[in-house]
Amino acid sequence: QVQLVESGGGLVQPGGSLRLSCAASRNTFSINRMGWYRQAPGKEREFVAYMTGIGSAYYVESAKGRFTISRDNAKNTMYLEINSLKPEDTAVYYCNANLGTLTYWGQGTQVTVSS
Repeated sequence: QVQLVESGGGLVQPGGSLRLSCAASRNTFSINRMGWYRQAPGKEREFVAYMTGIGSAYYVESAKGRFTISRDNAKNTMYLEINSLKPEDTAVYYCNANLGTLTYWGQGTQVTVSS
């Protein structure tokens, strides 16, 4: 099993950038797939991006170009960098990890984009 803790969210002006972090309680090298999701107010949770253990990254089409997912296995941490933030990026961002048939979630970090 694994515990995940997100951080790095906050209030950002449109056009700004953020780097979200997801710290894992175990060696991330052993986790096949880690990903980011987000849930905007009144909407369902949606997939943003994931990265495999060998470093392959996959993004939802709408995230390509502004979102970058990365992993630092030495720090047991996954990141999501978001550039050119828009008000519609406002959401709670969650990370998850797939271990076998089980999926683990963090508690989320709030990102608010507003002037």
